Amino acid sequence: IRKPVIGTYRGYEIISMGPPSSGGVCLIELLNILENFDLKKYGFGSSYTIHYLVEAMKRVYADRAEYLGDPDFVEIPLEKLLSKEYAKTIANEIDTLFATPSSKIVRSVSPPEEGSHTTHYSVVDKWGNVVSVTTTINSYFGSMVAVDGAGFFLNNEMDDFSAKPGTPNQFGLLGNKANSIQPGKRMLSSMTPTIVLKNGKPFLILGSPGGSTIITSVLQVILNVIDFGMNIQEAVDAPRIHHQWYPDVVYYEKRGLPLDVIENLGKRGHKLVERRGFQGEVQAILIDENGVKYGAADPRGYGFAMGY
Repeated sequence: IRKPVIGTYRGYEIISMGPPSSGGVCLIELLNILENFDLKKYGFGSSYTIHYLVEAMKRVYADRAEYLGDPDFVEIPLEKLLSKEYAKTIANEIDTLFATPSSKIVRSVSPPEEGSHTTHYSVVDKWGNVVSVTTTINSYFGSMVAVDGAGFFLNNEMDDFSAKPGTPNQFGLLGNKANSIQPGKRMLSSMTPTIVLKNGKPFLILGSPGGSTIITSVLQVILNVIDFGMNIQEAVDAPRIHHQWYPDVVYYEKRGLPLDVIENLGKRGHKLVERRGFQGEVQAILIDENGVKYGAADPRGYGFAMGY
């Protein structure tokens, strides 16, 4: 049994998956950085908001590549990565007007593009117990080897290791020796099943499939609720962006950004690419102050919300 990682964001408590998943660490580090900016003032989808999101994402994915792996095999500076002080130093590095090229965010790994078959579900029972679960076989159909008579595919999670540090895996993610292959070691993932508490009580239960985009998908739903005041379905439906340090590209969903925002971000030095498909498939539950539960299934996928 692994311990979760715990942080805070604007008075809310964030509980998420710890290593060997990178999801919780990266999510909390991102929130800690973004807490230094008044996103509510800038507004959802503005060039300023997206600029700060992207610049934070670059730096956090660089830390992911540098430090994260199986804690049974490598020493991870968790206290540093989860600290508000470290996040403040990163926030202070971010230029308010111009993009920092990924090549200038230096780590010991540098480049020469996770699973497409991941499932997430969020559950609340009648007693108020909450569960956030993400499972995966990594790529579509995993290893493409099915177990005779059992009806399921074996995974190809070995690709989540850094078989050759500095060379990207199938999702473009770079890794360091911290995530190299060793006997008995667990590979690094991006799974980010998360529970958000408000005044000590469950408020948000969420997660997503999507490989390297899981972290940024979960992040943006949390921001949409806490900073931008959306209801849970609006927060899940809203268009998303993604940057993972390398390649040095901001991916955005089709018709997800207005032309003026695209032009403004381009002038700031960001390289933008419209996705061919969608980003993530968040399944979420929000529990309001009266105990009313609101379920939201992402229209990007085939999930649905149901009650009891």
